[in-house]
Amino acid sequence: MSPEGKSLLNIIVLGFGFMFMFTAFQTCGNIEQTVLKSYNSSDFHGSGYTSMSIIYGVFSASNLIAPSVVAVIGPQLAMFFSGLLYSGYIAMFIHPLTWSFYTASVLVGIAAAVLWTAQGNLLTINSSDSTIGRNTGIFWALLQFSMFFGNLYVYIAWHGKTHISDKDRQTLFISLTVISLVGSFLFFLIQRVEPDPAPSEASESLLPAETTLTDSSPAVLAAPPGLGFQALDAFKKALKLFVTKEMLLLSISIAYTGLELTFYSGVYGTSIGAMTVFGDNAKSLIGLSGICIGIGEILGGGIFGMLNKYIQVGRNPVVLLGLVTHFVGFFLIFLNIASDAPIAPEEGTHLQAFITPSVEVALLCSFLLGFGDSCFNTQLLSIVGYMFREDSAPAFAVFKFIQSIMAAVAFLYSNYLLLHWQLLVLVVMGFLGTLSFFVAEWLAVQRKRDSDYDSI
Repeated sequence: MSPEGKSLLNIIVLGFGFMFMFTAFQTCGNIEQTVLKSYNSSDFHGSGYTSMSIIYGVFSASNLIAPSVVAVIGPQLAMFFSGLLYSGYIAMFIHPLTWSFYTASVLVGIAAAVLWTAQGNLLTINSSDSTIGRNTGIFWALLQFSMFFGNLYVYIAWHGKTHISDKDRQTLFISLTVISLVGSFLFFLIQRVEPDPAPSEASESLLPAETTLTDSSPAVLAAPPGLGFQALDAFKKALKLFVTKEMLLLSISIAYTGLELTFYSGVYGTSIGAMTVFGDNAKSLIGLSGICIGIGEILGGGIFGMLNKYIQVGRNPVVLLGLVTHFVGFFLIFLNIASDAPIAPEEGTHLQAFITPSVEVALLCSFLLGFGDSCFNTQLLSIVGYMFREDSAPAFAVFKFIQSIMAAVAFLYSNYLLLHWQLLVLVVMGFLGTLSFFVAEWLAVQRKRDSDYDSI
């Protein structure tokens, strides 16, 4: 198989590994607040929102050291060991204890930083300028299939149930733990792509984060010599990239994706499950909502990623479409869902929305949230991989640092803010993030033109 073919296969394997892992983890995040409300134990005093806030807070801080970890052990092993910690967090729900719940939250936060930094590194070193958009779309679409399978099980298993029993919880989380482990072991199928380098290129293939990429660039899977230097170098580069003009502009868009990640992955599903007007099926609708989010994510990833070779509209129109899609969804949610739904007790909310609540409208909004999210994330992954190609691991670490710290903040205020205030925050940040992305894209185009001019 040619190096380009192996690189594409690596992207597909990477996507399937993440699909299995996040089938488990995203399903867990979508339902954990509802599950914990139904858990009857005087020894347990935990909040799903607080747990996710801890995860994303630690995730954010750990991104500063994640490039060093990836540099030392290589992206493949980094993803495998991170996956094991994800599985441990999910297994904790089989019999949750307060101390194990929050300890596991801290460990998953560390694992997430390493996992996503390694993912960004592998995605970049297996891509060229001409394939980065396609590969981003393939990975994103496969990843978002994770929203489908676990949530489908939740919808079927919880249909007609107003209370989640211990047996329901244990059966679900044992299954999710096994699925997560399968995803971790899939990472061992990623292959090393080693074309015969020219003598002048041999020294350039030592550092995975520094590799100058072409269609035949090697996918570095193991740690090269000089580990201490690499770790320190990766950390310094992450700090330097954080304050560049391009990254500061993109940081507003990235921050928005962190806020809306919190909303669609934890808050909105909980809000639907709290709507007593939806009857005995309200809890199972959390799963159906997750499926609709996943369909939107997959559709967006497919259109603007895998088909970008044929649908070349540029990044800005896709991000603008994502903003409009989200604004429509936010407005409908404002009209359709009661304001106290995110923080309602287990028995749900009895407040009235502005219109007669509709299941169909609620699920349409789930789709819009997923589709808009894919518009933002595929284009952000693409532009970060394009602008910081030679420093991919530090760049994606900064990306996840910004995104995760905003997700942590959002999960924290989700314990207290009513729905309409959360939607207002999203609208303001979405508008500012879109404007800043436009400027960053303009800078990227200008830099490309200057580079092409200098090479003449």
